[in-house]
Amino acid sequence: MRTYDDPCGVARALDHVGERWALLIVRELLLGPKRFTDLRTGLPTASQNVLSQRLRELEASGLVRRRKLPPPAAAWVYELTGRGMELEPVVLVLARWGSRMPMSSTNSLSPDALAFALRSTFDAEAARGFEGRIELRLGEDRFLAEVSPAGFELTRDTRPEPDATLETDADTLRALAFTGCSLDTDGIRVEGDKETVRRFLTLFPRPAAMNS
Repeated sequence: MRTYDDPCGVARALDHVGERWALLIVRELLLGPKRFTDLRTGLPTASQNVLSQRLRELEASGLVRRRKLPPPAAAWVYELTGRGMELEPVVLVLARWGSRMPMSSTNSLSPDALAFALRSTFDAEAARGFEGRIELRLGEDRFLAEVSPAGFELTRDTRPEPDATLETDADTLRALAFTGCSLDTDGIRVEGDKETVRRFLTLFPRPAAMNS
């Protein structure tokens, strides 16, 4: 493993998560375990060899582990350890900071990256007086978005009964939340309270550009 050979805590942290793709792998695993093929889907521009290497390094650092799911799935997945999960606030702050940078890519966001975009742009003041649970169905991915007086939570646990369900793809949800796309657009299906969904989509204002 390469090292900065610097005793500063920042440098020591970057010894473990400073390589290219490392923190994006963490982002993809923060909401739950994934198979290698799922990680490839979420990080399509990372080569298979580089992704494998980063996963080995993160395992060696005690941030990621590999385990086999019980039947009937019986698939091998990667998941964050407790130490890896401690990076969640770091990734969230980076997402907030980076969202104010000029857009440099026209690629689609992965569902997990979009989940972080929602979390990093949520406006608690705009949500004042609003409560709701919306199940987001993005292809095979399912998330539960919950707004309450305690704030905003977004998880893969959809067991609590939602007030409404919004089914679309990640690109369309991105347009709904950040560009004011209409719920009447093709490819969008809403079940339950449509006004709850409409109100929910107003809680993610575009970040102000960062001053130079």
